[in-house]
Amino acid sequence: MRIGDNWSVAMNPQMPGVTGVAGIGDEKTAGKVQGVQKGECQTCKERKYQDGSDEMVSFKAAAHISPEASAATVRSHEQEHVSNAYKKAALGDGKVLQASVRLQTAICPECGRSYVAGGTTTTKIKYNEDTPYGKERKAAQAEAAKGNHVDAAC
Repeated sequence: MRIGDNWSVAMNPQMPGVTGVAGIGDEKTAGKVQGVQKGECQTCKERKYQDGSDEMVSFKAAAHISPEASAATVRSHEQEHVSNAYKKAALGDGKVLQASVRLQTAICPECGRSYVAGGTTTTKIKYNEDTPYGKERKAAQAEAAKGNHVDAAC
């Protein structure tokens, strides 16, 4: 799952690899970003976050989050995905082997403020193969794997 936002990042041609940082190596914008402005700039005011997964979690509809609240809000949202994985595992007689959350940060090109731009949750669940669900899943995986490894020398 990833929360995306509607902002654009401009490459700085004088510093390859540096993105979204106004005022670094750019004479036209130098001096415009002298630290973080008070209040939100227009870009920060218009930034929206939306969930792109098929799970029932927050942010299904695009919504604004202030840069100051972005870290806590995105972290909380990603925790919903982790909780869903544990619920899904419990319902299917499974076990969560791994759950991790990665937050992506960015810098506003207009005001220079750092914010959390989105997040990704990764989970791995192992299901008990002795249950009907586990047997069905194993059979489906075996069917999908048929023909993937052919020994033509026989």
